[in-house]
Amino acid sequence: MARAHWDEFGAEGGLFRKLSAASATEWRDYTWHPFVQSLSAGTLPLKAFQHYLIQDYLFLIHFARAKALAVLKGESLAAMRDKAAAVLAILDETKLHLKYCAEWGLSESDVVSVPETAETVSYTRWVLDRGYAGDILDLEVALVPCTVGYAQVALRILADPARQRDGNPYQSWIDTYGAASYQEMAHAAARRIDALGVSHGGEARFARLAADFAEAARLEQRFWQQGLDAVGRT
Repeated sequence: MARAHWDEFGAEGGLFRKLSAASATEWRDYTWHPFVQSLSAGTLPLKAFQHYLIQDYLFLIHFARAKALAVLKGESLAAMRDKAAAVLAILDETKLHLKYCAEWGLSESDVVSVPETAETVSYTRWVLDRGYAGDILDLEVALVPCTVGYAQVALRILADPARQRDGNPYQSWIDTYGAASYQEMAHAAARRIDALGVSHGGEARFARLAADFAEAARLEQRFWQQGLDAVGRT
């Protein structure tokens, strides 16, 4: 069976595709969550998106720290340079969040003063814990579902026949992750997992790596879900 074009990250037989295949249910439920489908249709309640986006801004602060940890654990000078660039890319990504927040009358200081939810805390601290406890492969496997998953989300939305093509209030969000620059970054992240799988004994450690990959996908699902859950709260 031919692979969908949004599922062509990593090499055939490489570690990334093996991890995503081993977590197929969790991966599907993450990358085509009802929150994502509502983004595509343009029907996501604004309150859900606001809650998600503010928490995602707080998430990215810790995600940048985890990428900085990858600089420390990098296996080569080239890898350290790549991870340093990734930290800057994540900090640049936060500008989209602040643009939306400014439209809602929220400054950066307003956003950072919002308490982190349990979903944000559990995901970010889990990633950092995997990085502190393991080596560079453990850390990258914990990080890669976010990077590649968002690229796949954008591609799935862009291919969705039910997508609202004109006047979608979330189009700038979709465009950010569908952009060629982000897509290439995601492909590079999958290629890195494949390379580290070879150099750092991925096959021998597959069971633990697959468990971590699946857990990251579940944590991503819960991150989307908190936005939907916020709609019912006052």
